[in-house]
Amino acid sequence: MADSDGKPEELMRAVALARMGEWDKAHSIVQKIDNNPISCWLHGVLHKIEGDVVNARYWYARCNHEFEDFSDNEVELSAIHDFLAEEPTSRS
Repeated sequence: MADSDGKPEELMRAVALARMGEWDKAHSIVQKIDNNPISCWLHGVLHKIEGDVVNARYWYARCNHEFEDFSDNEVELSAIHDFLAEEPTSRS
């Protein structure tokens, strides 16, 4: 399980699942990560895909992105993927 800050690999997995149409599995991942802005963004996109605009707007309000920023969900998922790919990974 991802910690509350979110691990980039877990978020990348959620993006991949969303792109494959596995909304429920992607949603299960982001539900566990509630205080990470990228997770909130992805959570908003997932609810946008689902058609739950009110819930989507709630999650967008928790990050630095707007519901209207992207009209194409696939393009937005690609943007999240690219952002995560650019983030430095922590090495233990």
